[in-house]
Amino acid sequence: MTNPAEPLEGAPLIAPSSVSHPLYEAIVEACRTVYDPEIPVNIYELGLIYTIDINAENDVKVIMTLTAPGCPVAGEMPGWIIDAISPVDGVKSADVELTWEPPWGMEMMSDEARLELGFM
Repeated sequence: MTNPAEPLEGAPLIAPSSVSHPLYEAIVEACRTVYDPEIPVNIYELGLIYTIDINAENDVKVIMTLTAPGCPVAGEMPGWIIDAISPVDGVKSADVELTWEPPWGMEMMSDEARLELGFM
């Protein structure tokens, strides 16, 4: 018998995004306007945005993490994301959920972020 608290074998740790939704690219661009105050790279390229879920009513839910649980802006960053997404034309509502699973790692950064930070 499997433990219901453990993910199913082969189940993704990160929920899929609504990549085919017409608002998806605009939401990604809005997320790219938000920067971690300690790192000169936007949160999308840092790999902090795990999931962008957009339903049929254009309610947007972002699941994100931070570089560390003790991040000094942990309480503020979700609001910054909501402030960036809410004005996007067509968005009905925006919500942000913080998660620590899976934990963020440098391998989640885009090549652009690695280049900007001198890791490439």
